[in-house]
Amino acid sequence: MAKKKRHKISNCGCLNLRMAARTITQFYDSRFKEIGLRSTQFNVLAAIEEAGPVAMTRLADTLVMDRTTLNRDLQPLQRDGLVSIQKGEDKRVRLIDLTDEGRVRLERGLPVWKALQDGFYASMGKEGWKALQKSLSKTTRIAQKKTARG
Repeated sequence: MAKKKRHKISNCGCLNLRMAARTITQFYDSRFKEIGLRSTQFNVLAAIEEAGPVAMTRLADTLVMDRTTLNRDLQPLQRDGLVSIQKGEDKRVRLIDLTDEGRVRLERGLPVWKALQDGFYASMGKEGWKALQKSLSKTTRIAQKKTARG
């Protein structure tokens, strides 16, 4: 009887990347909790600060998110008065910007974020951190190309 070839799920690229992402997200979330944000919310606020006021589509592209997910993530930020969403000159375009409270919350989060970043940098070393960033950027580009091709 022929031996059945087994695929090891533990070798799955998607699984391993998602496990790493979930673990890091949980770690960052535990630190951001003290300022009333999740790490994903902090990243959205930071991206808006860099580009804002910014169109929803552009922000989604910057964060490599689909618009539906971004819209869902923006709802609590808008509810809590951290972002404003206005119609652009073209009524189909929605412009997102930080409110004054959003800027305050972002500023409160920066030292938390910096400490987390410094911790990862220190634990991985300069070369390890650079290699990880390069590898993740390459992985993202490859996946985006494959997604675009369908």
